[in-house]
Amino acid sequence: MSDKRSDDQSAPARPVSAARRTRDERDNANTTGGDQRGDDNRGDGYTGANFDRASVDRASVDRASVDRANFDGDSYHSELPPHTIDNLAASLPESLSVPIELPAGPRRTVAAPGRSTAVSGAVTPTTRFVSTPATHTIEISTPAPARAAGASSAIESLSRTDAAASVRRDRVRSESSTAPESAAMLTSDRLLAVNRKTRKAPQGAWPEFVYAATLHLVNLGDSAKVQAYKEMSERIRRQFEGGTRFVPILTRKGGVGKTTVTTLLGMALADARDDRIIAIDANPDRGTLSERVSKQTRSTVRDVVSKAASIGNFTDFSALVSRDETRLDILASDTDPLLSEAFDENDYNVVADLAARYYSIALTDCGTGIVHSVMRATLQRADSIVIVSGGSVDEARLASETLTWLEANGYGDLVRNAIVALNTATQGTNLVRLEEIESHFRSRVREIVRIPYDPQLAAGSVVSYKDLKPITRLAARTLAELVVEGLPTDRNP
Repeated sequence: MSDKRSDDQSAPARPVSAARRTRDERDNANTTGGDQRGDDNRGDGYTGANFDRASVDRASVDRASVDRANFDGDSYHSELPPHTIDNLAASLPESLSVPIELPAGPRRTVAAPGRSTAVSGAVTPTTRFVSTPATHTIEISTPAPARAAGASSAIESLSRTDAAASVRRDRVRSESSTAPESAAMLTSDRLLAVNRKTRKAPQGAWPEFVYAATLHLVNLGDSAKVQAYKEMSERIRRQFEGGTRFVPILTRKGGVGKTTVTTLLGMALADARDDRIIAIDANPDRGTLSERVSKQTRSTVRDVVSKAASIGNFTDFSALVSRDETRLDILASDTDPLLSEAFDENDYNVVADLAARYYSIALTDCGTGIVHSVMRATLQRADSIVIVSGGSVDEARLASETLTWLEANGYGDLVRNAIVALNTATQGTNLVRLEEIESHFRSRVREIVRIPYDPQLAAGSVVSYKDLKPITRLAARTLAELVVEGLPTDRNP
């Protein structure tokens, strides 16, 4: 026993793995203690007392020579120092297969589970000594360096950022238009960048509360109701090119609310639009349109006709009209019954020509005389018409007969594009099924709008647009939206 230990000490030192050192220590301990226990379950003749160290040493020498032949002099160890793992992973390809032919040995040694060495997280070498020559394959997978992946992600993110910046630049500094742009194209929405400083405060009960409670840090935007209101205003503000648009308001029966509808329509248009709107009272039988606003002048259509040659600018013309709080200009009709018949087709043409110089939309409050010469001149200039009907049986029938007369006299296009304003404030409305009236007119015209009852309108005096009921203002704005929708956008003057 002592002779074997001395032989081991005199042998030259050779590098061995941790697993081999562990087995040697265990075998030495078994030999020193004299415990020569056999392993009946191994079946390959391996025992602690009969351990043949010379055979193991020869196998180690042969394996080292094979390793040197395959790795060009660099011996391979199953456990590598930590500082060599990264270098090995960086230098090796993605997949490496190394065939190793091991010599035959008297015994078979299987590495214990969990002893596999991982190089860069993907090396699983399993060493076996078999009695017959075998081929051992080592697969080493080297993942792409994290730096390259991060650089690729950074490049992609930078590309997306540059693309987004390019889109923003194109939106702010758009290319020059092929056609000359008007000054109206230089709007705040186009020129101002939307940020915390330039974004407007929200409108609506809840958005305003949140905006104030967070010290203007949280802007939820306008409420749905406010957004719908602004969208309708945008449709009413549709721009026109090529002259003034004329819209007559007419029917064959008096007392159904033509003047009321003209006032509401004019106020809704003037309140939403930025251009000029005028309502002309062309009733030859003493119209009352001027009584719906605060009078600022006593001039009438007759004064415009007589002073037409001296009117050279808008200031001269505006001195002859009354302006409402919504900026609606109203030109009154003659108040003298003896002079009312003098206002004929030629006089209306003079007034209309002057209005076409300064206004974008001209409303005409027509009289009951549908066969009057003024009516002919009005219809010849009309771009769209509004038919006013009451809520009673005879009022609805007379409004329908007005459409029939227009179709019979060559104004079928105006009828198909017409809007019927159903005034529900007239007598007998509660006794009539308004749905049936609407169903009848819907088969003949483009749209129908109900005008609700409002005490301010029923009084027949000055109308304050801001003091009207919300449902009344909504009906007026709806009527204005539909009228603007039916007007041609571009035409020659």
